[in-house]
Amino acid sequence: MEQKKGLSFLRVTLVIYAFISLVYGIGYLFFPEYLVELSGGDPIPSAWLRWSGGVLISLGIGSILVIRNPIKQGIFVLTMAMGTLFVGLALLYAWICEIVGTTWFTAVPAILILVVSMLLFWSRYLAKETLK
Repeated sequence: MEQKKGLSFLRVTLVIYAFISLVYGIGYLFFPEYLVELSGGDPIPSAWLRWSGGVLISLGIGSILVIRNPIKQGIFVLTMAMGTLFVGLALLYAWICEIVGTTWFTAVPAILILVVSMLLFWSRYLAKETLK
């Protein structure tokens, strides 16, 4: 019963992660100029952001595949947990030390991604038997 609960929590966490990855990925792949303008930052070449959109979309799709079959997918979940931790810390640093554009455009993703990171680490622990 507890293992099933851990697996359900993992799936919900991966759905949240996939949603965030796909939304940001689509934004950075197709609308990077708009996102920079929305953030209040200085214009930069779109190619510097477009590639990250492709990576985020692929990670979102990977999460959906893990949701469908989580058996032995611990490495993927650990990679996503560490990735969100590092991204969250980078955004937190940018929010506190490098004021660029509007604060909310950095603060909201920083908090959101750090929460998702904690959820991924926690759900990985709860579903460790399935992910081995």
